Amino acid sequence: MTTEILSVKDGVEKAAKILLSGGIVAMPTETVYGLAADGTNSAAVKKIFEVKGRPSDNPLIAHVHKDYDVSALVHIRQDYVYDLIKAYMPGPLTLVMESKGVICKEAVAGGDTLAIRMPSHEGCQKLLRAVNIPLVAPSANLSKHTSPVSAEHVFNDLNGKIPLILDGGRCSGGIESTVLDVTGNVPRILRAGLITREMVEKIAGGCEIAEHKEGDKVKSPGVKYRHYRPKCDTALFEIDETDKAAALYETELARGRTPYIMCSDDVAEKFKGKNLLLLGKGGDEIAFNLYDKLLDGEKKADIIIAVAFGRCDGVYLGIMNRLKKSCG
Repeated sequence: MTTEILSVKDGVEKAAKILLSGGIVAMPTETVYGLAADGTNSAAVKKIFEVKGRPSDNPLIAHVHKDYDVSALVHIRQDYVYDLIKAYMPGPLTLVMESKGVICKEAVAGGDTLAIRMPSHEGCQKLLRAVNIPLVAPSANLSKHTSPVSAEHVFNDLNGKIPLILDGGRCSGGIESTVLDVTGNVPRILRAGLITREMVEKIAGGCEIAEHKEGDKVKSPGVKYRHYRPKCDTALFEIDETDKAAALYETELARGRTPYIMCSDDVAEKFKGKNLLLLGKGGDEIAFNLYDKLLDGEKKADIIIAVAFGRCDGVYLGIMNRLKKSCG
């Protein structure tokens, strides 16, 4: 199979035809690129799992355009859900609700809930309007690898495995959407992201963080399996362990290996003269750069030595979730 890369302008019509005929394509969103299929077509959805090598018990998110009637897909039991939709959708927010069974069982991993998202990326909205069906999509990469934030990243993983990549430019968010379980009286964060706990509390009046335990039914992607890993060795140190990070760097260098330290700009001075993957300053900038730097680093480093940030509030909660799974 030949994998074609087309701009959104030139490729939406072709992508829609592929999807409506039971195929799969890679599409841009504001968070990461997704590998999309018709969520009502079991055979099409199975292709996603096969291409990615994704475990079948890991559910997918259904993506719809901003004017789509989500009540056709799920039961909305809580009034605060409407407020969250009004405040943050379209955007990097996914809501888990009771499914009406329209989306096929393969996409929900046999469960009774469905995760729904409305991407804010204009190119993705054009595609969703063109098909006017829910498209289920995980990240457009091989399972467990670092998520792609550009069409080039998708091509590097899936070349020859899918027919088309819609190129919508570099993703502006950089990490996956926040996933909220909104089936109860208080929303629960299943996967942290760019819509923060504080932002949810402002609208819903409260917000909990789910504790995932062995044997729990999986309602959200990104909570059960090892994820986001680059194709090189990794190590993770806390912000007060910069001496240990530097020592490991020197040890790896003495072994004849090529180490890189990945850190925020705030601590870069402590690693002056060393190979660096700089993430920038502030949560939004760090989130934007995280996957890009991991994917850049795996091409030139034998080991990426990551240094954490000393924060786990706001968007840092999502960043640290990804950093621990990718480098911890």
